[in-house]
Parts: sequence; C-alpha cells; structure tokens
Amino acid sequence: MPISIQLPDDSVRQLPDGATGMDLATSISPRLLDAALATQVDGQLKDLTHPLPEGAQVAILTAKNPETLDLIRHSTAHLLAQAVKRLFPTAKVGIGPVIEDGFYYDFLVETFFTPEDLASIESEMKRLADADMPVSREEVDRAAAIERFTALGEPLKVELAGAIPEGEPLALYRQGDFLDLCRGPHVPNTGKLKAFKLTHTAAAYWKGSEKNAQLCRIYGTAFHTQKDLDEHLARREEARARDHRKLGRELDLFSFHPEAPASPFFHPKGTVVYNGLLDYLRSLYRRRGYQELITPQALDVSLWKTSGHYDKYQESMYFTEVDEREYALKPMNCPTHCLIYGTDKHSYRDLPIRYADFGRIHRYERSGVTQGLTRVRTFCQDDGHIICTPEQMKPEMAAFFTFLREVYATFGFEDVQVALSTRPEQRLGSDEVWDQAEGALADALQEAGVAYHINPGEGAFYGPKIEFQVLDALRRPWQLGTVQVDYSMPARFGLTYIKPDGSEGTPVMLHRAILGSLERFIGILIEHCAGAFPPWLAPVQIAILPITDRAHDYARQIHSRALDLDIRAELDLRNEKVNAKIRDAQLQKIPYMLVLGDREAADGTVSVRHRRDGNLGTQALEAFLENVQQQIHKRER
Repeated sequence: MPISIQLPDDSVRQLPDGATGMDLATSISPRLLDAALATQVDGQLKDLTHPLPEGAQVAILTAKNPETLDLIRHSTAHLLAQAVKRLFPTAKVGIGPVIEDGFYYDFLVETFFTPEDLASIESEMKRLADADMPVSREEVDRAAAIERFTALGEPLKVELAGAIPEGEPLALYRQGDFLDLCRGPHVPNTGKLKAFKLTHTAAAYWKGSEKNAQLCRIYGTAFHTQKDLDEHLARREEARARDHRKLGRELDLFSFHPEAPASPFFHPKGTVVYNGLLDYLRSLYRRRGYQELITPQALDVSLWKTSGHYDKYQESMYFTEVDEREYALKPMNCPTHCLIYGTDKHSYRDLPIRYADFGRIHRYERSGVTQGLTRVRTFCQDDGHIICTPEQMKPEMAAFFTFLREVYATFGFEDVQVALSTRPEQRLGSDEVWDQAEGALADALQEAGVAYHINPGEGAFYGPKIEFQVLDALRRPWQLGTVQVDYSMPARFGLTYIKPDGSEGTPVMLHRAILGSLERFIGILIEHCAGAFPPWLAPVQIAILPITDRAHDYARQIHSRALDLDIRAELDLRNEKVNAKIRDAQLQKIPYMLVLGDREAADGTVSVRHRRDGNLGTQALEAFLENVQQQIHKRER
C-alpha cells in the first residue's frame, strides 16, 4: 500500500510502503539524489536509508542546509577511525563526537601519534573517501553489540555498549571493514566527504576521569567544499597568530606559574591594561548611580548554605578551616551584597540600589579545561547587583541594555547576539517563581526591541539569565555580559523594603555583568586587536627614540612632558640604530613612535611614526601631545 509524504512546499508525494529518503530523492530529481546527504523526518535528522512513515513531513537535506555540516564532520570522524584502524590495527577506538569547528576521535595506543602519523592517516582517509564506500546502519540489542565488539577486540566500545540500558536498541554503522557504535545519522557514502584536515593531537582521559586510561585524541575539521576548508584554515592561522597566550608572553603582559595553577600573574604592562579597564568602568558607574563595595574573600560556610551555593555549587568552591570554623572562598559576590543591604532598613523610595564589586573570586576548574586567561580559577568580575522593586525591573534592564552596548561599542564589538537561558534541572525556587522570572526577562527584551533566542536549561541555579555574545575581529563568538533575575536569594536572606502602603515587600535582585571576568575579557581583547590595544588602553602609548646622543636631552624633556600630561611614555636611550628601536617598538605594539634627531631637537618638533600607518611626518610637539591626549580622553579605537 502506498504512503503519503508531505514535502516542504506542502505538496504530497505517493511512495511505496517502506520507501526511504533515498527513494524520495530519486522520485524528485536525479540531481537531488546526487546532492542528498540526509533526510529531515518530522523535524528529526535521519539517514537517507531510514524508512519513511505514513504522513511524515520530509525534507531532503543537502550541503545548502546548515544542519548537514555537523553530519559531514561526524561522518569524517568515523572515516578517521577507519583510517587509524587500517594503519594501526592494534589501536583501540573510543569516541568521536562533533565539536565546535570540527571533531575529534580518541584512541587507546601504546605510543601517541606523531605529526608524521597524522599526515599518513589523512592520506589514508582521502583514499577511503575516494573509494565511495556505502555507509549502512544496523540496529541490534546490547548483548549482540557487546559480542560483536568483544570479537573485534574493542574494549572501549564494549564498555560503552554495556552502559546502554537493557532493552534499548543500539545502532551500529559499517563502512567497508570498519564497524562503529553510534546513534547517527551519517552520510550515505564516504564519497560525500571531500574536504577535511587533521589539525593536532592531545592527551585525554577516558570518560574525562584521571582515574582512567590516557588516550590519544586526534582533532580535525571538515567542510562541504575545499574553498570553505581553506578559508577556515586561513582564519585558524590568523587566530594562532593572535593567541593571547602567545602575545601575552611577547608583550610581557602576564604569566602562569605552577605554584598557583590556572591563576594569572599580571606583569606591570598587563596591570596597566587591567587597571585601565577598571578605571573606565568606574567612570561609567559614577554616571549611572552605582555604589562600589569591598567585601571579604573568605566567609563562614553558613553564608553559602543560606545562599544555596553550598548545595548547588560546592564542587566549584574552595574550602578551608579557621578556628574550628569552616570557611569558603567566595565564588560569587551576591551573598555579601545581600548582607550589606540587610544592615539597614529600606523604603521603596531608596530603590533601586545599584551595587558594584570588583572583588576577587575563586572557582575550581578542572585542570583539563583551564586555558590561558579565558578559563582560570581566580578572577575579578565587573560584578553588579541591582536591588529593586518588581515594578522597577523593566526600566532597570532597559537601562542596562543601553549601558552594555555603549561599553561594547568602545571596544569595537558592534554585533551583539542575545540569548535567554531558562531554568536548569538543579535550581532553587518553585516553578511559579521561575515562570515569573523568565517572563520578566522575556518581556524586558521584547519591550526594548531586542531580538533573542532561547537556551533551554542554561540558566543559573538561582534564576534565568540573558546572555550577551559578541563577535571579534575574526567573527568568533564570545559570551560576555549577563543579567539575571533572582527572586530566591533576597527571600533566603530575608531582604525587605517598605512599600507605599506601609507593608513589607521582598525586593528583586538583578545580577549583572558587562565584561564578565576581566581576565577572560583581556584574553578576548588581546585576540580581537591582535595585541594592538587602542591608545587609551595601551601599556605604553608613546616610544621616544633619539637617533643620536645629542638628542638625548630633548628626548628626556619630551618624556617628562608626556608624564606630566599623564601619557604613558617610554624612553629608549639604548646605543642601537634607530631602525632597531623602531622594530622593537613595533613588536611591542606601541601606538606612536617619536624619532628625534638634531633637526627635531633644534625646532622643538617630533618625527611621528604610527604602528600601523607608518610615517606620519614631522609635527609640533605640543600639537602632537594634545592630539594623543584627546584620543585617550575620548577612548578612541
């Protein structure tokens, strides 16, 4: 009996019972069949060989559909595993998921793969792809899967199959002589895999636990076309040149030491950048009615039990004991702000109260996920908490949106994407409270005309949040700011205010940050501007480079004058040729270089070079310094 299939254009096509996505593509067009990668059946991605049910809504997906990029990468991960097994038969295969910008596959091997091995593996992958092997799916029960992988000598796959609940079907995928355990879906044949590259290896523990065996992880990426792959690899090379860890060393900004793992040490130049950001934010806070607080680092564990952190967040906290009392280093500032608010009585006329706190916080991150400045264990947030009445929430959030965009524009982050992260499984408060909080955030976004998407289950344990993501100079996304609505913590701390009718009400707390972690933001900013900070934030704003000893006195006068004007200047009196001095200043990304000879000393002028634009000609000293002052004052990019 034929079945009816509804296509994306709402037309209906009749197919034989048991027809697959491949049959549907064949019935539509031979060209479509050639381009087809998968089907979308009632919104779910399926293999082309998946039987189509009666009445299903079905779309044939090709390279034009964004969903198929992950499909290509997942199938390329299987191709990688097949190539490794061909070249290194004793290797045991683990897992091979898709990740951002690519994929990886883990292998249990006696000796880790070398760069030469990767080149051989990639060549074998290309040969297997050219063989255009069909990829087939088979569903089996757990016992059969365990038996098959035991026979193949694949202990990691046996362990994975054994973890599947009894009675739940397992899917096996075969291409040529290679069999893998996988949910799928996959491309119909290896010939669809045309553009891929293996990038590097790393060590990884099986299932992420240090108690398990260490595996060799091979990373790679794949695209639909070689052009897309080449463009990605070019961006990757540019990203490598901009890596904040590399530039941090070269520009003498910060370092890391084993005595304090994943905790940055900021050098003098890095501290200038750090304090420059704080000064900038403080100047904005003063205009927007924020009051800055200083709060303790270690607090009695009872505080964290009241706030809910002890139950919901303790795995990320540090604990210690003093005078037979248990303390915790603060992972967040909000409970301390509740204590300060609670020291006095407040009327609705006092609200909103806007607190700011640049205090250091500590959160435990596993060593396997820490990374430069972007994932550390101790950091400072541009943290703020707005305590307000429920009626004040929307105008406060609207004002915060404006504030946030002003800050991002200062750094050149013009493209801001917004997400609403909703209730996680582990949370404080009733569903009714979460409904109210999520509704308040959604309403605020809609009234402000801000487009957003939903991140289900990604809210904080105490409340939903809006997350702000920016794109850097390489169009890479970074999540920076957040604002969260919290009804639970004010209630848990017994915070109140007197309402207009004289009764007591419980205020709402808005948790908010714009840059987020300053450490992480500095890492992002370094990569965004390739270490060439805008003049107002540059550790050294002017390099003074005399050509001869005769110009040294004039150079010292300029240096003293620049310091009087609060311009960060560096005097280079080394016995080096001026070209060497210019090169060194360029490498340090100093915005301006003043080259001084006899003529400049006699005329009271400076020969100005810019780090990007080169020679800017001879200028009057005071006019140049005034121009630099204006750039710093206006915080020009």
